[in-house]
Amino acid sequence: MSFGELVSVRRVFEQKRYGRVVGEPLVAIDEASLSFEEGEFVSLLGPSGCGKTTLLRIIAGLIPKTAGSVRIRGEEVTEPHPDFGFVFQTPNLMPWRNVLDNVLFPMEILGKLDKAARARAFELLEMVGLKGFHDVRPHQLSGGMQQRAALCRALVHQPTLLLMDEPFGALDELTRMEMNDLLLEIRARTKATVVFVTHSIAEAVYLSDQVLVFSKRPARIVERIGIDLPYPRSARTRYTGQFMALEHRAGRALGIFHETADQS
Repeated sequence: MSFGELVSVRRVFEQKRYGRVVGEPLVAIDEASLSFEEGEFVSLLGPSGCGKTTLLRIIAGLIPKTAGSVRIRGEEVTEPHPDFGFVFQTPNLMPWRNVLDNVLFPMEILGKLDKAARARAFELLEMVGLKGFHDVRPHQLSGGMQQRAALCRALVHQPTLLLMDEPFGALDELTRMEMNDLLLEIRARTKATVVFVTHSIAEAVYLSDQVLVFSKRPARIVERIGIDLPYPRSARTRYTGQFMALEHRAGRALGIFHETADQS
């Protein structure tokens, strides 16, 4: 369910700073425009290196844009926004801290490390299946468990906007599917708006209300796909004709699938 426009991106252009080709800056994003509403789950789908992560970081205010406008609730983003959580490709947990202290780190930064924050952290750990693991160190956890802890850290301050940069890409397929289901459950409970970067067609279709398909660099949105699969979604959803048709549509937009004449 959506409740009005939350994020608006208008004609954002970004020249990447990490390299040059034939003396010219690399163009990472070519005038991307998009918007999404509160409560939506939006996936940015495209090939690796196309500029999806750069756009996500611009929305978060973590890096500046070269040109264009990014607004959250009508206010221009010029620095890290206080009302977002960010989940990176790797968990980035601090190895010298136990799981609970890692989850509570944002509350320390905000100066809100109190009983309510600790209660919230324990609630989140139980929600993601890490009850009883609060006192262990990150190296004692599997990759999937570490990413669950990182997800708790991103949610502990109860953000309205959750930004996720290919958070499950390094996990095995079964764990990744489990994490997809967990994320949908958390989204349903918290009502957070989610912007999710992925290069997996199936993941984007399974999770999203809207999929924005990006071209190769420089990033341009080549298609917007509304995902009208009913909730709750489950493993069976992935094998329906409707799901496979949406996968095929996204694949065509990416240039992976092509229409061919019937050879029969």
